[in-house]
Amino acid sequence: MHNPGNDTPDRFPAQDRFADGAQFIAGRLTRGTSGRTHAVVDPATGTEVLTYELAGTDDVDAAVAAARAAFPGWAGATPGERSDALHRFAAVLADRAEDLAHAESLQCGKPLKLTREFDVPGTVDNAAFFAGAARHLQGQSAGEYSGDHTSYVRREPIGVVGSIAPGTTRSRWPPGRSSRRSPRATPSCSSPPS
Repeated sequence: MHNPGNDTPDRFPAQDRFADGAQFIAGRLTRGTSGRTHAVVDPATGTEVLTYELAGTDDVDAAVAAARAAFPGWAGATPGERSDALHRFAAVLADRAEDLAHAESLQCGKPLKLTREFDVPGTVDNAAFFAGAARHLQGQSAGEYSGDHTSYVRREPIGVVGSIAPGTTRSRWPPGRSSRRSPRATPSCSSPPS
């Protein structure tokens, strides 16, 4: 249950933050085009926190087009450039930690103490970890598997990858985020916007 007083997450302006929509496509928030809405309800109080338009096929097409447009730049980036981008992302998460903690608390009905001390710091740390990992790609890349030739692994961009995360998944980035793919993480339809 939320603790009444100054520590309540009710001050997070969810509806204002997502006034332009809850779909993040091509670097900006956009409204979904399915014609359907979804209400995010604070399970601790039963209060509706946010109602937003769900994505439709046009939104998926726009997200894939944006990912394909971003793909050459990300695929051509050096490990250092990808690492720097992920470090900047981790810094933005850290700068917005208090807002993220409030949003997570509202959406999931968790106490702020838990979102402040576990969920959000874990998300920031995970992004920072994979920022560092992007510079340290390891694995056997070549070997003599036959007496008359050498086999090797050539890492090259493969294209856009889309995924749907379960509603219980926090904003944690999988190892592929620092690879040469151009993935787009998509929460399930029952997930809160964070």
